[in-house]
Amino acid sequence: MSSPPSCSSYLGRPTYCAVALVLLLTLLCITFPAYLRNPVSVASCFTGADVRAAAAAAQPAASASAALVADDGGQLSILVGVHTMPKKHSRRHLIRMAYALQQTAALRGAARVDVRFALCARPMPPEHAAFVALERRAYGDVLLFNCTENAEDGKTYTYFADLPAMLGGAGGGSGEGRPYDYVMKVDDDTYLRLDALVETLRRAPREDMYYGVGLPFMDRESPPFMLGMGYVLSWDLVRWIADSDMVRRKAKGVEDVTMGNWLNEGGKAKNRVNIFPRMYDYKGAQAKDFLEDTIGVHQLKEDIRWAHTLAHFNATSDDLRPSGEGSS
Repeated sequence: MSSPPSCSSYLGRPTYCAVALVLLLTLLCITFPAYLRNPVSVASCFTGADVRAAAAAAQPAASASAALVADDGGQLSILVGVHTMPKKHSRRHLIRMAYALQQTAALRGAARVDVRFALCARPMPPEHAAFVALERRAYGDVLLFNCTENAEDGKTYTYFADLPAMLGGAGGGSGEGRPYDYVMKVDDDTYLRLDALVETLRRAPREDMYYGVGLPFMDRESPPFMLGMGYVLSWDLVRWIADSDMVRRKAKGVEDVTMGNWLNEGGKAKNRVNIFPRMYDYKGAQAKDFLEDTIGVHQLKEDIRWAHTLAHFNATSDDLRPSGEGSS
């Protein structure tokens, strides 16, 4: 009879399962679905000391706009790779506009944030191929990878593994031979506030760094993996993925868990930044459903959810006057 799966295959360290089990049993009020509905409610299940510690770790040092001033570390460069599918033309254009409007002078002074769409070249029916070709020529922000569109069959591996050869020396990163300081994978149903993202990354390590919403949520130091709604790797980890035979052999699987497995097994990502609860799932249209220091909102699968989110963060305010009318 074969033995049951080892915990080490999931977490990369055999002893972590026992610790995690004790944690989960002692904190019965915490459930993953509860977090997805309301991260604030989940946090309230912890003791006051736990909540204060988590809040301190996730709290920005100052407001996002005030923090977007270049410091001695030099200008950051970040590649935000939005994972989407060829057929989602209208969604890409919505995302393209939402991020273009965030490229303010303050943001550009602090970081180069390049938003690109990651698509697999296979399969691509003629109508999608024509539209994607137009987008590439018009906007230059579509990256095509030699893969088949999939959720768990290796697209994320191909994205990270192909970037070093694809980018070469381009990109403008501050390190020698490093086109970007950081590379992000983000879903096409996640809205990012770029100034908040940059503000937190300015205070993060630029080497051996893994950033996102970690699971377990309150593990500030070494969460075994970051949720797939959006996570960031420093460029050295991107290069390691491209060069690692172990990662290539284990390319397939639930992509966010698989990423954590690669890093854990490889002894990588000693610097882990857990931004819980500042990136979370959409809950509703009311102001109370959004956190003040939001970095990202996930599960925006319908246009109305995008509309609610953009309106809350004032991305669409005062822009519905009839053409030709000035402000009152």
